[in-house]
Amino acid sequence: MKIVVGGATGVGKSIVGYLSLGNNDIIVVDENADNLNEIAKEYDVQPVLGSISHPDVQESIGMKNMDMLIAVTDSDEINMIACQVAYTLFNVPKKIARVDSEYFLNPLWNTLYNEKSLPIDLVITPDIEIAKFIDNLLNLPGSTAVFPFLNDTVNIFAFRHTATEIPFMKFSLNHINSKLKELSARIVLIIRGSRRIVPVIDEDTHLQRNDLIYISCFPEQNTEVMRLFGVDHNPYEKIIIFGGNTVSYYLATQIEKNENVSSCRIIEDDAKKAAKLAEKLNSTAIITGEMMSDVILRDSGFNTADVSIAVTDKDKDNMLLALLASRNKDTQALSLVNSKDYNLLAANIRNNVIIDRSVITISAMLKYLRKARIREAYSVGRGQGEIWEIRLGADSVNLGRTVADLGIPESSSVMLIARDEELLYDTAKIRLQAEDKILIYVAPANIRKIESIFYL
Repeated sequence: MKIVVGGATGVGKSIVGYLSLGNNDIIVVDENADNLNEIAKEYDVQPVLGSISHPDVQESIGMKNMDMLIAVTDSDEINMIACQVAYTLFNVPKKIARVDSEYFLNPLWNTLYNEKSLPIDLVITPDIEIAKFIDNLLNLPGSTAVFPFLNDTVNIFAFRHTATEIPFMKFSLNHINSKLKELSARIVLIIRGSRRIVPVIDEDTHLQRNDLIYISCFPEQNTEVMRLFGVDHNPYEKIIIFGGNTVSYYLATQIEKNENVSSCRIIEDDAKKAAKLAEKLNSTAIITGEMMSDVILRDSGFNTADVSIAVTDKDKDNMLLALLASRNKDTQALSLVNSKDYNLLAANIRNNVIIDRSVITISAMLKYLRKARIREAYSVGRGQGEIWEIRLGADSVNLGRTVADLGIPESSSVMLIARDEELLYDTAKIRLQAEDKILIYVAPANIRKIESIFYL
């Protein structure tokens, strides 16, 4: 796919990092030469100096031959104008724009984004998506990811296997899944280091310490399923957030609605940012001062917090805050990162969950990047694959076929089929029907193959 990315820092760089893992031709446009040089050193892209909103710049890069424009500069206006130019002058098929301003995001203006007004196919707000992701983790203590599907009626959540003393964990994967069936749940994927394990019927595989386990079930069963695996956290009551930015603002607005939370505090060293947050938020306490000051940490109640959330703009600070939180035995740490360079370090910090900006941002875009008829999609880690929700229409060429007939490669799998409010897990011999909802794990190497299977 030929893709133009407008913006070479922050969001743009994280998107390029993910897209570069696939078979894509990527052009990156930015007005800052240093930003372009930095991204060109790290990724195989074509850097172009200039404004993505200028018609002459778009013409110079051959925009008329591009499949997609992703405009994610720090300016909402530039992103929107870039999409308008790409549509009007160069007829680009797909246009995605980053829009952060709450004024442009007001539901009153939803009709603004269409071919007759602003021709933007998808508006993304990465900071809001990150806040939603973190809020889902807070609502399921002990999880490392929660992916809602089928209009929030089914989810797939992940957690790290560390409770080796739990007898239930010593059984084979096949035995565990037979027990989970009573709760309409199933282990659907295991990440073991760089290896991906797709469970199959009659598999005698056993779980290992530090496995990342993905389970599908109805949301109301989440906590009960987690307890079977020894993950039995009490609801988070005391929350500390580091960084007074858009992510922390949107996250705090959700936390203020959470009846389990007794206190939420945001620490920000910039007095102006702190004051602005204090004006907007109600019950959230805003603390101004150096985030890593012993005095600030003590006065904020950091040592007794249930969860520490570091969402500053600096990866190094977020990692250091996670290290500080790891000294507290019962404190869960969540840390936002933009660079994959910190993944290994993060894995060695006790009780830490990495929030990868690129993975979350890409997840918001996947159904527009892929050619299959995808209703919802999420990226599983960086380069570990994707999970797609596909709903079969009455015109699907796959109606009447069994899952085994589809020719899905062994490294990918149909996780489940939702039919008439029932979750069907042993899918190989099931004949597909119209309105079946399919959740499928797609390994990175199989994306093009599975796109072709579900294209029509």
